[in-house]
Amino acid sequence: MKIGFIGLGAMGVPMAANLLKGGHELHVWARRGDAARPLLAQGAKLFASPKEVGESSEAVFTIVTTGADVERVVLGENGVAHGIKPGSVLVDCSTIAPATARTLAAALAQRGVDSLDAPVSGGETGAAAGTLSIMVGGKTEVFERMKPVLSLLGRTLVHVGDAGAGQVAKAANQLVLTVALQGIAEAIVFARANGVDFKPVWEALMKGFAASRMLEVFGPRMMDRQFAAGLDAKLHHKDANIVLECACESKTPVPGAALAAQAFNALIAREGNRWDSAAILKVVEEMNGRGR
Repeated sequence: MKIGFIGLGAMGVPMAANLLKGGHELHVWARRGDAARPLLAQGAKLFASPKEVGESSEAVFTIVTTGADVERVVLGENGVAHGIKPGSVLVDCSTIAPATARTLAAALAQRGVDSLDAPVSGGETGAAAGTLSIMVGGKTEVFERMKPVLSLLGRTLVHVGDAGAGQVAKAANQLVLTVALQGIAEAIVFARANGVDFKPVWEALMKGFAASRMLEVFGPRMMDRQFAAGLDAKLHHKDANIVLECACESKTPVPGAALAAQAFNALIAREGNRWDSAAILKVVEEMNGRGR
């Protein structure tokens, strides 16, 4: 296929590279030209606008930061929607509000364009390895049509439901992750406040029911105070607030998610945008009068 790709960040570049490796012709647009260089060296073609990417592609993938960013590159001036042909497909892999995904799908449907909201989980490692988990909302027949392409990006492909359902699934995923981060930080502070080093506690927890990928990865980061690199806290901050927005719309109480969201609010206010999410430990320490 001729596939467009917009959003050449830490996730987008390796995902797009996997599409090239799968034999597809890749058409890209980048806000910063330098971001496209690794893909151009592998045979991708650079276009001057999202509109031109749409004109030249049978399917267009997007993975950008916010819902407003998606709307801008798809529906805005010189956006994909102004060039993409009826019968084509837009696959948005960003993490945005379900309501925004549904609005986008409706706007594209009016132009005869199919769409899938297909947020991903698995981080940069999963993006590079092509082992992402992809949660998909949209028509079943469109999912089946795009499944061979999606399989180049992810190992776990789950069709969740209609438009917006993929984003609901990703919000549920982020709810679990943010609450888990809060819980890990609290467990560390709790153990230390009671005179116990958390390292042997962590080793014990990793052998029992409390074991999880989050505890495996973020427990050591918090213990070693590795706060300056990894997964930007600003992304979990954004995602936690998407959960609260969606919960408000559906009148669903999510008290654990609300607490985690406020902790990330405090972290961003305290430290700015460029810290790893493990730095949530600093917030919990300060709440307990044990800031470092």
